[in-house]
This record gives sequence, structure tokens and C-alpha cells, in this order.
Amino acid sequence: MEVTLKGNVCNTMGTLPKIGNNAPDFKLVDKDLRERNLGDFPGKKLIATVPSLDTGVCLTSAKNLNEKGQNFTLIYVSADLPFAGSRICMVEKLDNIHTLSMMRNKDFAVDYGVLLIDGPLEGLCARAIFVIDENNKILYSELVNEISAEPNYEAAISAIS
Repeated sequence: MEVTLKGNVCNTMGTLPKIGNNAPDFKLVDKDLRERNLGDFPGKKLIATVPSLDTGVCLTSAKNLNEKGQNFTLIYVSADLPFAGSRICMVEKLDNIHTLSMMRNKDFAVDYGVLLIDGPLEGLCARAIFVIDENNKILYSELVNEISAEPNYEAAISAIS
């Protein structure tokens, strides 16, 4: 699929999971360097993928969702080292976010259709949001067309309710 970064076209690899389908499982790395998978997060989940939590729009998005993350598990996936994601959450007091890193492999990004395969952010995740129910079914899926733009928070949050 195509997205843009400040108007310049970038392409992603993979296909976004379809609403109603099972969410793809994953192996990502947490702040303690442990591998985590989808089953480690029971209940309703919102997964946000970002190029890096250490950028303005990604951090703004994290702050907005952190405030709303009371009745679901909020997971942020990026290529950041786990230590960086953890540090940013601590400094910014983002207490409701689980940061996960794809530092060991990029399978997650391909399986969720968000791996950027060209452009200046090649190898990172495009900005997207996935809402997953307690049975690991996709309730909402949004690939943000412009990487430097924020996602549709209201639509994602309403899908959780």
C-alpha cells in the first residue's frame, strides 16, 4: 500500500488485517528484553504502530491514547530499542502504554501491513492503529495515509466500546 511522508510516496509491505479476522500473533521485545506475543495481553487491545516514539507526532499520539487507555491494553510498536521506549514513557508519564520493539525481526510489521519498504523511513513501521477484542479479532484497522499525521482516535476508541 502507499502512504506519504510530507507528501512523498512511500510503500508498505504486507496487508492490513481485515476487520473480523484473527489478529496475527507476533514476537516482539519488551523493556526487559523478553519476547512477548499477542497472548501475553488478554482482553481488549489497541495496537499503535509508529516509526519512533521519539518523534513529535508519535509522542503526541501516545499522550492522547495514554489518556484514553483505561479500559483496554495500549501497545505501542516501533523499531526503537526497548530502553528508549521505556525511557520516553517514564519521562512523559505514559503509564498506560506497553512499548514493544521489533528490534529482533520485522515479521510483525509485514504481518500487519505496516513495514515501510522505501523512502527515508525504510525498515520502520508506518503509522497505524489496530483495535483487537478479547478473542483476538480485529475490530478496527487504520493505516494513516500521511505518516506525519495523527490517526483517527475517535474511531479507534469507539471500536473498543
